Order: sequence, then C-alpha cells, then structure tokens
Amino acid sequence: MIPTVIGVIIITFVLFNVVGGSPAAMKLGKHASPESLEEFDETRGYNRPLIFGRWIRTRALGDTEFGINAGAWNQIPDIMYREPSDRLPGRLGLPPGRDYPIPLAFSLRSGTAYRLTMEYRTADGSEVQFVVRNRHEPNQESVSIPLPETRGWSKVKLPIATVPDGHDPELFIRVSNTDMELKSVQLRRRVENPLQSQLVYYFMQILHADFGTSTSTNQRVSSMLLEGILPSLMLTVPIFFVGLVVSISLSLICAIFRNQFVDRFFVVMAVALMSINYLIFIILGQYILGYRMQWFPIWGFESWRFILLPVLIGVVSGLGGSLRFYRTIMLDEMYRDYVRTAFAKGAGKTRVLFKHVLKNAMVPIVTNVVIAIPFLYTGSLLLETFFGIPGLGYIAINAINSSDVDVIRAIVLIGSVSFVLANFLTDMCYLAVDPRVKLK
Repeated sequence: MIPTVIGVIIITFVLFNVVGGSPAAMKLGKHASPESLEEFDETRGYNRPLIFGRWIRTRALGDTEFGINAGAWNQIPDIMYREPSDRLPGRLGLPPGRDYPIPLAFSLRSGTAYRLTMEYRTADGSEVQFVVRNRHEPNQESVSIPLPETRGWSKVKLPIATVPDGHDPELFIRVSNTDMELKSVQLRRRVENPLQSQLVYYFMQILHADFGTSTSTNQRVSSMLLEGILPSLMLTVPIFFVGLVVSISLSLICAIFRNQFVDRFFVVMAVALMSINYLIFIILGQYILGYRMQWFPIWGFESWRFILLPVLIGVVSGLGGSLRFYRTIMLDEMYRDYVRTAFAKGAGKTRVLFKHVLKNAMVPIVTNVVIAIPFLYTGSLLLETFFGIPGLGYIAINAINSSDVDVIRAIVLIGSVSFVLANFLTDMCYLAVDPRVKLK
C-alpha cells in the first residue's frame, strides 16, 4: 500500500506540475504581465526545478528560439530578423556600430546570480562584447566580457551577478566591426539549494498536511476542505446507507420471487433507472417536487429540509445499478447446493435468505460497499452544484472553473489516497465475513 500511495503522489505531481501547463497563466490569464506571473510562481514554488537543479527559468527573459519570429527583440531598432531557409535556421542579424539592449520584461532581482546562454556566430575580425551597466549610471559599465570570434554556431554562457543594494542592471550586446547573428537566447536564475525543487516542496506540503492557498478565495486549502466536508457527508452518507438498505432488500425480494412477476418488474425498473441520465433526475425532481408541488426547497443549505430532495434523487438515480448488482449476487447464491440442502431440511425462505444466502454473499457486498466509502468524501459534484450545497463537490466545480490548481490537486490526492486505504480496509473486512480468509 505504501508504494501505491507514493505512486499516487507522484502521478498527481506530474498531472498538475508537469502536464497541466502553467498555473500562473491559467489563473491570471494570457494578458497578465510577466512580472505578475513571476510573483505568482515565486509565491507557490512553481518556478523551482521540477526534481533537482541549480538553475531555473525566469520570466524576465523567456527562452527565445528564432525559428518563427524575433519575439520581444522586434522592439529593438536596427535588428534584422532572418527567416529560416533550407540550410539556415531562423536568426537575428545585429549590424555593427551600436549597443543592442537585451529586452528584459522586468528588472533582475538584486543579490542574485543569473546565467545568460547565447548561441551565435560572427564574421572574421568581429569585436563583440557582453556589457552590464547600472540603469541609473549609464556611463559606468560594471561588466564587459568579450565574446570569442566564431564563424560556426557556438554557445557561450555568461555569468551575471546582481549586487544586493538594489541597483537595476541593464544587459547589452555591443557589436563593433562586423555583423553578429543570434540563433537562441536563454536566461536562468540560480537557486541556493539544488533540493529546493517542486517535488520536494510538494512532499513537504503533504507531510505537513499543507495543501497550499486557494488562488480564488485566498484561504488555506485545508481550511476550505474542512468547511466543505460536513455538507458533503450530510448529503452522501444518507444516500449511501439508504441506497444500500433499499437495494439489498429489493435484491432479496427478487431472490425469493425469482423468475416471477415481482422479480421481472424490479429488473425492468432497474434497467430503466440505469438508462436515464443523472441530470434528468435532478431537473425533474427540482421542477416537479420542488417547483410545482412545493414539497422541497430547491436551492441552499439552511436546514435539514434542503438535503431531503438531493438525497431522494441520489438514492433513486443510483438504485438501478445497485439493485442489478446485488440481485445477481443473491441469485448466484440461491442456486448453490447448500441452499437446496437447507430447503430440503425444511428451512423457511426467511431463514435461508438471512442466515445462509446473505451471509455467504457478504464478500462481494463488502467489496462494493467499502470501495464506495472514499467517494463519500468527495461529495456529489452535480447534486451540490445544482442545489447550492457548499460541499467538496461544489468547491471542486468552482475550482475547475477558476483554474484553482491547489484546490483541485488536494481533492484529487486525498480522494486517491482514501481509495487506496479503502482497498486495504476491504481486505481486513474479509476476515470478519469469510472464515476461509486468513491474515498471514
């Protein structure tokens, strides 16, 4: 079970930190400034290395490959963009005779080490320098690094160390004699500890039961889950137990009157209930029982009366599948030899059903029941949404609509871990209901 839980944690990490795209862009929108996106990532640790590393990306200068266009470099005068051809990649041409500023989206952090990686080439006799100077004192150059002359494409890694006094550095490429061509540019920021990664940060959050902060409400996710779990359980627990008792009772009736009218009626009813979409039950229940007949309130969570209609809809909508499942189990037991022997000895139907059939059918029943327990935690997405019940399902839908990654990730993770624990609990329950099962 332990490696399975670790696997669940890793899968949720991959889904939300690797595959899911940028949480900052999803939350703040495509028109957000690079600086606000950087602050969002910094606050929640999304700009750290995924697993291990010394250098991380910064939105001050996005990774630029000039295969499509010049990007932010278009704003710099005299730069010429050269489209890719059959033999040459897309590139920027920097004519000689001036300093070309590197288009930073915002100022670099003070007291921080950066690394600028450029892939470039020059002509013979070129003089190219990488220059760093203070924006407030443009005549003083703090760094001036000559770049080696190269006719073929070559990469150079240039260190940048900002001073801790808050001076705002400007980065330039100085081209003196002949043209220079740029193929790609990358800027990286150095982190103090290579283990300050997103994966380690995520594991530490889980160990401290800290699921982050909601970007929509600015609340702690753990507090939101604690507030939402009670309304969810008030809805799902009655649905679970009432549906369980009703479906098992009807399945026993089907077993008693198998192949008779009562049995066939319940089979037809079960198939019909399974064939109707869940939304139809909700819409009809709200319109007929809530709006037309005024038997139940339709929206809100003010008293126990607001739970009655969604519980009724939840029981009826899930009755078809449960009834067919438990009926099949009961009928399988009814045709076994020990049942015929019990009837031959003169035992009544009630005694046979409850003492023999139901007891021997407990293994699949326990399996189905215990596996359903974790889903009580997550609530009912549709019922809570349509009836305005502020449970975990309602919170999850709002989190999806608002791209609230921390909330969605916490609900998925806790639900997954609960499912694994339920499987373990199922195995333990087999000891109580089946004497043939031994714990070794």
